[in-house]
Parts: sequence; structure tokens; C-alpha cells
Amino acid sequence: MNPIAHALSGWCLAEAVPGLSGRDRAIVTAGAVAPDLDGFGMLPELFTRGSRHPLFWWTDYHHTLCHNLLFALIFGAFAALFTRRPRVALLAFLAVHLHLFEDVIGSRGPDGYQWPIPYFYPFSDSVMLSWDGQWFLNAWQNFAITIALLMATFVLAWKRGYSPVGLFSKKADRLFVETLRRRMPRGARHRR
Repeated sequence: MNPIAHALSGWCLAEAVPGLSGRDRAIVTAGAVAPDLDGFGMLPELFTRGSRHPLFWWTDYHHTLCHNLLFALIFGAFAALFTRRPRVALLAFLAVHLHLFEDVIGSRGPDGYQWPIPYFYPFSDSVMLSWDGQWFLNAWQNFAITIALLMATFVLAWKRGYSPVGLFSKKADRLFVETLRRRMPRGARHRR
């Protein structure tokens, strides 16, 4: 799936648990995106493609280094140390697994490659998570899920008065929520 869908699913996961602070929600949302840190190998691979010593960091390590149980445990431990709240650590751990699940169901490459997830990497390659029905990255199912997550995020923002925009800018978040509420005032649905 795309990084936006991963982020929105992490946000919705965090929103499903009452009483989380903005920082807690940010950590859970980051957990749903963080496994794709191993995708940054794409840049060195692109820059060295065609050279005498190409670096296949994306080809060899994407869906490997950070798409596994060890990374989920490390990210959960980071969340526990940073927040000192076991509930946030558990949610961060679950958010990483939500990312893995989304990749198993919807990350087939344009060449048909299924991107298996080496769940016990680096200790064992005995469990490779994959699904032969995996959707292509640009499949309608991924678009539908992203649209559904956007709609859920808009509804939550309208109701609660904050959105994922606040992770980057409080001022932009206030403007976003105000705009949402102006476009869809509370009484609008009763006027029809």
C-alpha cells in the first residue's frame, strides 16, 4: 500500500483508543509508516544504477530490514521508553503489524513480484508472509481503502477538532478543521 494509506491507518488505530495525547497519536501513526524506512535504499540504488558498483539497497533490503517482528519489537520498545505508557507501546507494536498486513494484501509490484515479508528476519527465513491474491500497488482495492481512510479521518477531525495535519502544524490543523466544519456544519444533514 502507499505511505498515505499506512499513515492514515495508523492514525485511525490511534483514534480508536480514547485518552491518547497528540504525541501518543504521532508515535502510533509513525509506527504504521516506519517499516518503510528500509525503502530509502531506493535513492542510492537509483544513483548508482549503471555504475561499475551499483548498490542494490532497495532491491535487497526493502520489505526486509524493517518489515519484521524484530523491528516491531524495537519500535514498541522505543515507544515505551519515549512515552512510558505501555498502552502506547502496544499500539505502536500493533501499528507496525498493521503496516505488514497491508503490505501482504496490497503491495504487488508492477512486474508481479509479491514482496514476501521475512517475519523472523534476521534470525530465520523460515516464515515468509505472502498471499497469492496480493493486489497490485495501484489496484482499485488500495485506492478504495485509501479513500475510506481519508473519509474516516475527515469525520474524526470534524467530530474531535484535530487531525493528522496537527502532526506537522497546529495552525494548519486548526484551519483544516475549521474549513471542514464550515463546509459540513452540524445542522446541514438535518436540513434536507
